[in-house]
Amino acid sequence: MRVFGIDCGTEYTGWGVVQVEETARERRLVPIAAGAIKLDKKQKTPLRLQQVFAELTGLMTVYEPDCVAIEDVFFAANAKSALKLGHVRGVAMLAAATCNLEVSEYAPLSIKSAVVGYGLAAKEQVQFMVARLLDLDKAPEPADAADALAIAICHVHTAQTHFGMGVR
Repeated sequence: MRVFGIDCGTEYTGWGVVQVEETARERRLVPIAAGAIKLDKKQKTPLRLQQVFAELTGLMTVYEPDCVAIEDVFFAANAKSALKLGHVRGVAMLAAATCNLEVSEYAPLSIKSAVVGYGLAAKEQVQFMVARLLDLDKAPEPADAADALAIAICHVHTAQTHFGMGVR
């Protein structure tokens, strides 16, 4: 299974690709690629959204994931910021749908629990555990890429649990 994780943001949208490799003795997570799409705050919103769509669609075409995992909506104090983030999330989902990929959404608490074991873990703890789980020398940079990999890892763990329980 190859999962494309997306950490939506209005300044940086992180992305990461994780693959599960299985042998007779073990199952391991393999990092394929990660990065972030840097958005120019000086550009108008439609152009920034077009950039996110074009880059995510291109990346999904290159890395050929089986599915996409994205962070679910969180409740923000600033409604305007939440709306802008919602635009980016919508475009990310559209990119996945355009590539005929199923999208799974995960709450920040679930992502942290799946990666660190504690839903209120600090960002640095998540980055540290992403590096450990993927057998990397250091945490992926930028932080948005590490977050996207964490989202992909969360999906792998959740999908394996559901498969083991016979849930579809």
